[in-house]
Amino acid sequence: MTIDKTTATTEKAAVQGTAAFSKFMTILQIVSDSDEPLTTAAIAKLANLPRPTAYRIIAALLSEGMLVENTSGRLGLGPRLISLAARSFERSDIRTTARGPLETLRDTVNETIHLAVNSGDEMVYIDKLESNRPVSMRSRIGTRVPLYSSSVGKAWLSTLPETEATKIIATLSFEAKTEHTVSGVTALSTQLVDVRRRGYSLDLEENEAEICCYGVPIVAGEGEAIACISCSIPRYRFETLPADSIVSHMKACAAEIAMQVRRT
Repeated sequence: MTIDKTTATTEKAAVQGTAAFSKFMTILQIVSDSDEPLTTAAIAKLANLPRPTAYRIIAALLSEGMLVENTSGRLGLGPRLISLAARSFERSDIRTTARGPLETLRDTVNETIHLAVNSGDEMVYIDKLESNRPVSMRSRIGTRVPLYSSSVGKAWLSTLPETEATKIIATLSFEAKTEHTVSGVTALSTQLVDVRRRGYSLDLEENEAEICCYGVPIVAGEGEAIACISCSIPRYRFETLPADSIVSHMKACAAEIAMQVRRT
């Protein structure tokens, strides 16, 4: 079989372009996931890239405003990337629809509320409503949390057919976020049985120390959740609150959002 040289060259260039784009995205994800600005050397190590390669990519991202360098030479997300992300979240139909009911929920329980959607083996916070209490969470809009250790992840998994959820769980890498993080497939599967039965999930300091969360799915029709709600509470207060005093309001909020989605 004869392969046209032009076609072969084009395909090779496409593969190389994809690989380069993947490296760009890896670096952006590393910077995004970090709680503090990183040095170029640290990014290169985390990305498993040679320093010259990392330097070239970072220079390109800086020039496009996707990264920004502070006075100490450390790197954070740039204004252009943040602007693009903000516009995307603002235009999210589910975020717009959910905002009113979420504000009512936040005002009712006076705790931090998150709205999250699925993204592969993670959930992404697309909205966050802070309580007026002094204790706050480190999370922000755009934060990605694992399916296995977050209340929103478990809530989303609970809406899938069991066979599909089992397949997904088998592919997860169970990295311990805290000493309380669920330890593997069997433990998570057991938790999901309880989530399906009671209609809400729990994160008992599994994703962040001293923070406990309830999770409830938003299901607008047949099939998986279109989004999930979490209510995050400091452990000392979580232990004194009856679950129903929070969960009943979360379920009502999810039902209201689902009804509004069906109307659109």
